[in-house]
Amino acid sequence: MSATPLAALPAQFPAQGGRYALAGPAGCLEVAVGPAAPELARAGTAIICHPHPQQGGSLSNKVVTMLARTLGESGLNVVRFNFRGVGESDGGYDEGHGEGADLVAVADWVRAALPGDALWLAGFSFGSYVSIAHARQLAAAALISVAPPVGRWPFDALALPDCPWLIVQGEDDEVVQPQAVYDYVAQLEAKPVLIRMPETGHFFHRKLMDLRGAVRHAVRGWLPPPRDAA
Repeated sequence: MSATPLAALPAQFPAQGGRYALAGPAGCLEVAVGPAAPELARAGTAIICHPHPQQGGSLSNKVVTMLARTLGESGLNVVRFNFRGVGESDGGYDEGHGEGADLVAVADWVRAALPGDALWLAGFSFGSYVSIAHARQLAAAALISVAPPVGRWPFDALALPDCPWLIVQGEDDEVVQPQAVYDYVAQLEAKPVLIRMPETGHFFHRKLMDLRGAVRHAVRGWLPPPRDAA
């Protein structure tokens, strides 16, 4: 834990980036906010969920931070947060259930702070499972899933999102079976956009810039209007 306590997250979306404390269902949630540059800003905010808490996942994960950079460059405000029990967040790992409640708490704050914004959800690995599981409940305007752990979590039991959906999967993923992801996508009635990245492992080593370009291009047509025109 840090020596300096986190400041409470204000009711309004902060004008400057930083880390804050949000009251969550298990206590404090550590939340990192990144407002879009004014000249790029669109009427949307993206929440990004990190990988598995028990396997080193945090809001500082390189894939998570690249997603934040990419979506920020696209004009969205970006919110990352640590699930319960990670970093400055209170509580302990809860098999995905409590982590979903953490996401809902963050989304509730975003909706209260920016009620007119389109809410985007994104996640990497375990974080993609949590965000997919709550996309319909939270009425997400768009969903981005990087290396969703199909076969490791009960994806077949999820209520599917009804918004534009991008899945990015490395073809050489050593954690998630790529074919399981492809088979899952193939049996969905409403197909997400699927990007298969060759020679790419689970953690996108040496492929982060390729991920950035793929996501920016894929979501370009889904972006909300400029903030001053919304």
